[in-house]
Amino acid sequence: MTDCKYSACETYQLLGKAHDATFELMESMMTTKNASCLGEFALSPLFQRKWSSAYEAIQDCRPNRKKLMSRYIQEIPTQEYVLLGIDHTAWGRKGAKTLKERTYCHQASAKGNVTVGQGYSTIAWLPEAGGSWALPLRHERITSKETPISKAVWQLKQVCQNLEQKVLVVADREYGNGLWVQQTADINASLLMRVRANACLWSKPPAYSGKGRPRKHGQKFKVNDPKTWWAAEEGRRCR
Repeated sequence: MTDCKYSACETYQLLGKAHDATFELMESMMTTKNASCLGEFALSPLFQRKWSSAYEAIQDCRPNRKKLMSRYIQEIPTQEYVLLGIDHTAWGRKGAKTLKERTYCHQASAKGNVTVGQGYSTIAWLPEAGGSWALPLRHERITSKETPISKAVWQLKQVCQNLEQKVLVVADREYGNGLWVQQTADINASLLMRVRANACLWSKPPAYSGKGRPRKHGQKFKVNDPKTWWAAEEGRRCR
């Protein structure tokens, strides 16, 4: 119990201004099942201030993200592999016309799977024990100058630089493409991604024959077409 209190105290000190209001707001958010607006979190018995303090906490708090990430990483037990999950979530804000940097975002629950709002990228530690609990190491907005993949690559670099253990990253099919693989090639982490059922992979192009334009791709491998599948070969890699 002493370690728990000490950990909470360290996190509290890294919240910047409005420590108390922000900490209570966090507790309220984690224990409130449904809320239609930010002000409703102030109704929680864990939030012991006036409703306006909920808005002031968001306005004044500027936590040090890097230090918080380092603090959370200390909670990861010593083990051979650290399992991380990466995902991109859209927050639809169609009615907030004055909100800065609204972009078109993919959202499965939206009509046409596209909404207008802001996207967020999260990288979290996934404990191997059963349950749905996870520890977010970085949760940040994707700006209009970034993409879900470029943001996730940056976040993964920041986390891996602070980990001594081997890292295994799991991600959904949004990251199952060559762009993600190429941009993470220099990061010391193993990647496991889902790919689309109709995805096509290509082997290394053959040597230049001396005639015509050099080929960019080799043999085609289409996931949902067994006729294109290659014979199993250890160490074979695709582009």
